[in-house]
Amino acid sequence: MHSAERLKGIDVFVATVAAGNFTAAADRLNLTGSAVGKAIARLEARLGTRLFERTTRRLQLTDAGAAFHRICVRVLEELESAERVLAADAAEPSGRLRVDLPATFGRRQVMALLLALVNKHPKLQTHVSFTDRFVDVVDEGIDLAVRIGGVDTWPTNVGHRFLGKERLIFCASPGYLQQHGTPQTLPDLWRHDTVTYGRADGTASPWLIVSDQGPTERRGIESRVVVGHGEAQLDAVLAGLGVAQLATWLAEEALRAGRLVPILPSLDVDGLPLHIVWPQSKRLLPKVDVVLNHLATHLRIR
Repeated sequence: MHSAERLKGIDVFVATVAAGNFTAAADRLNLTGSAVGKAIARLEARLGTRLFERTTRRLQLTDAGAAFHRICVRVLEELESAERVLAADAAEPSGRLRVDLPATFGRRQVMALLLALVNKHPKLQTHVSFTDRFVDVVDEGIDLAVRIGGVDTWPTNVGHRFLGKERLIFCASPGYLQQHGTPQTLPDLWRHDTVTYGRADGTASPWLIVSDQGPTERRGIESRVVVGHGEAQLDAVLAGLGVAQLATWLAEEALRAGRLVPILPSLDVDGLPLHIVWPQSKRLLPKVDVVLNHLATHLRIR
């Protein structure tokens, strides 16, 4: 049977269940009671089962009819959602859009993309916040967020798109290396001053180390300087306070300018993942859809 044939009578069936009888359903659908009754009869004949127990006072769903009704309601809802998607494709993004970004990565890598998009869509009113903590986009009313790291399994009410992993390298300033020497092996590295990123709870983030056996290990570091902001950590390394493990997206400008020197490239390792996340309930809104697709196309973490 052609898929279109399977849809015949479903709207009449759902309307009849809601109305309770053929006459009331006919009034809602602008049909005759006879036409409604015939549509239900054809549907039952096609399915090979009775959907209603007919009494003189009211129609009563059979067990099969109740199960079929649940499926039909879901199918009609999905069709309505598909129509909203098509309408959204033609709609101009407008209204207030709340976007949350990681503090350093957002300012250095995402803001220019967002500003170009806002300039292109003058009806879009964008409110951008910057946080490094975990953000619950549903509870906090955020339309779209960019997150580095985050939970391994996102809740079912949150959509997410993976964009890659950051790349971590060891580096230091030329002045520091001239004074203290350049480490040639991993044991050499432990004898150097270090600058690490500090979490909100006061602890320093561990370094990710490629072990001799292959897997990556998380190793705690006794640091000379612990800084709770990515750009401030970079400033401390540029000031010659020690060796750091930095993401390439953070260090790339200083590396190109020669203000940072990479160390032990054999220890370069993948770091945290990058995701775009959004409440599933807002996925079909034009203002969310256009930003999501723009960032997914242009935003990369390496």
